[in-house]
Amino acid sequence: QVRLVESGGGLVQSGGSLRLSCAASGRSFSNYAMGWFRQTPGKEREFVAAISGRGGNRYYSESMKGRSTISRDNSKHTVYLQMNSLKSRDTAVYYCAANPSGISTITTRYTYWGQGTQVTVSS
Repeated sequence: QVRLVESGGGLVQSGGSLRLSCAASGRSFSNYAMGWFRQTPGKEREFVAAISGRGGNRYYSESMKGRSTISRDNSKHTVYLQMNSLKSRDTAVYYCAANPSGISTITTRYTYWGQGTQVTVSS
């Protein structure tokens, strides 16, 4: 069992930056690939970024590529998402998730999910 708690969301102006954090409890954090997803009302949850268990591989969505960096600190059981040049269309609830089967962009491959943190970008 893995429990995930996101933090770092908030209100930011267009063009600004935020760093989201996701703290995990449970054993063997490095055995899990971690992903960030986001969702707006009435829409499907969409992939943002993912990182492999030891951090060697990273995937990004096209919309966030070049504007975000996913990283992890396995000693702290924490994964981060640094987002820069934020736009109003980035407004969403951001979720982190853990996948015991390896890095993936597919929502259903992730077993454990946090409660989400709201990111609001004002124009």
